[in-house]
Amino acid sequence: MTATIIERKETPTKERKKIYTPEEYLTLEEKAEQKHEYRNGEIIAMAGGTINHNQIAGNLYANLKFLLKGQKYRIFIGDVRLWIPRNNQYTYPDVMVISGEPIFHKGNTTITNPLLVMEVLSQSTQDYDRGTKFTYYRSIPKLQEYILIDQYSCKIEQFSKNNQGQWLLKEYETQEETIFLECLNLELNISDIYEQIKFDND
Repeated sequence: MTATIIERKETPTKERKKIYTPEEYLTLEEKAEQKHEYRNGEIIAMAGGTINHNQIAGNLYANLKFLLKGQKYRIFIGDVRLWIPRNNQYTYPDVMVISGEPIFHKGNTTITNPLLVMEVLSQSTQDYDRGTKFTYYRSIPKLQEYILIDQYSCKIEQFSKNNQGQWLLKEYETQEETIFLECLNLELNISDIYEQIKFDND
């Protein structure tokens, strides 16, 4: 009778991700050199922006600032945090518009009541922005519109909430079109959003 020796190989223990409290995240974020999202205990470094990304966000801010001058709206860009309590998430939308005064959360750099959120899509985040992140945004009671702008080609997706609470999609693919922002009752020229933008195929 021959005995067979079986060697047991130890499976490396998977390193557990550190879970942070929201308070720990805010303390770390104050000292951080780059921005991070907080996703239900995890801290995620945000990808650096491209020239197109920066230019489009700037165009959105400048046009909205001009068109809404003297009205009750406030526009925020980039560095202002958004807290989404239902999903335990802090994030930094590219552009947010608020009606009236901001409702702050823990200080004066984090808000909770955007009416409109606009995101410039990146290769690494576009699936997240269209999927899970949009699910998070939809839990914000005040939010009425969500706009996604492609930085690699002329393509804009507009999600608007109707009176029944349903989110409806409109798509735009030429710079000759205008996009009507229902929650602000104004039109934006798509050519103004993409002003000075050079696409790879240009």
